[in-house]
Amino acid sequence: MNVKDAMKHSLKSTQNMLEMYLSDLSDADLLVRPVPGANHIAWQLGHLINSERMLTTSNIPGSAYPELPAGWGDQHSKNTASMDPPKGFATKAQYLSLFNKTREATLAALGKLSDTDLDKPTTGQIAKHVPTLGALFLMHSTHVMMHAGQFTVVRRKLGKPVLF
Repeated sequence: MNVKDAMKHSLKSTQNMLEMYLSDLSDADLLVRPVPGANHIAWQLGHLINSERMLTTSNIPGSAYPELPAGWGDQHSKNTASMDPPKGFATKAQYLSLFNKTREATLAALGKLSDTDLDKPTTGQIAKHVPTLGALFLMHSTHVMMHAGQFTVVRRKLGKPVLF
């Protein structure tokens, strides 16, 4: 297995993990906060979609991502994270569809890079955290897992079964 294959495996496995954590949740469950002021799953899903798309396209010009619905960025900004009651968020099916299309676009962008491209520096504020394109693709996986950890707290609050 080469490094790009390992990155692809990581991206696909975290995509599968996200789908598993959401599999038995309803649209209403996505709006449950584990504690007051914490981000609900719907907002986090929109944030994951936005950030993966934005960070990849800003560092790999020509990356093709699906069009997002009008107002998507505003709906999932820091300003709406603590909006109570939450309103205007998408359905689970919509989030999963956009997340999966976004992840496929990320995999396609990775597939077009050479091994030496992975050592190219990133730009913008993210560069201090993920200095290379390779680190950027790895961060997409860890970012999903960080949020999936937050999903497990909501799952516990809802009385859903422990998955791991």
